[in-house]
Amino acid sequence: MSIGYLGPAGTFAEEALIALRGADGDFRPLTSIRDCFAAVSSGGVLESLVPIENSLEGSVSETLDRLMAAGGELVIRAEVVHQVRHHLIGPPSLTREGVTRVLSHPHAVAQCRHFLDSQLPDAQRVPSNSTGEAVQRAIAEGGTDAAIGSRRAAEIYGGTILAEDIADAPDSHTRFVLIGKEPAPATGAGRFTTFIVCALNRDRPGALLAILQEFAMRGVNLTKLESRPAKTGLWKYIFFIDIEGSRERDLSVDAAISAIELQEVADVTFLGSFPVKGGSG
Repeated sequence: MSIGYLGPAGTFAEEALIALRGADGDFRPLTSIRDCFAAVSSGGVLESLVPIENSLEGSVSETLDRLMAAGGELVIRAEVVHQVRHHLIGPPSLTREGVTRVLSHPHAVAQCRHFLDSQLPDAQRVPSNSTGEAVQRAIAEGGTDAAIGSRRAAEIYGGTILAEDIADAPDSHTRFVLIGKEPAPATGAGRFTTFIVCALNRDRPGALLAILQEFAMRGVNLTKLESRPAKTGLWKYIFFIDIEGSRERDLSVDAAISAIELQEVADVTFLGSFPVKGGSG
């Protein structure tokens, strides 16, 4: 079966998927993160690759919210960390001085804020579902719209690069995760991450500490801890926890999660242990 990704062709998600699965896979571009989740749920695709975090702009809220809403029916099967290089792209007839609007995904726009403020201060910034969609629209319309996107997108849609490497920081990376219905095998050599969601049963002093202590006392490293609104009541939050290691391979990781489940201080949703490709952490 095919693998979906946040499309269209030419997005950084497509580049990341090629890096993860090779160039010969059966890949299907999808319009939005919502569509990527829905296609897996309905069986239209076996898996989908979606962005979950950028090293400069932080987490992709929609991906986290949809993982939470799935309630464990969808899990993460793999992660790939992909370097992102942003370029200003326009129709062949357009010059940088003639740009009146800049289209792109909001994260891409935010990562290029200094360039846009200094070089195109009067250009309107227009959000798109993805960088690939933005480039496709700007080239197809052939007017004074430019887009922020990848070199691959410029080549696919016949655009001209008006400015190269326009991101505020040169070392921008995005984490993409491959979601599916079944957990991936998580044994053997290599780096693994385990992802869980903890919803506190009630708000009481030390509740979060009780969770974190189970990892600390076993020497398990947490690579990320993030709170999100639970959307079940005012000022209620859940916690997304990234754990270094595999629940299937590393006994200490499994023991810590099992201990939290037994404490009944929080409802724990296991979202997978999975291999990590790329990056340095």
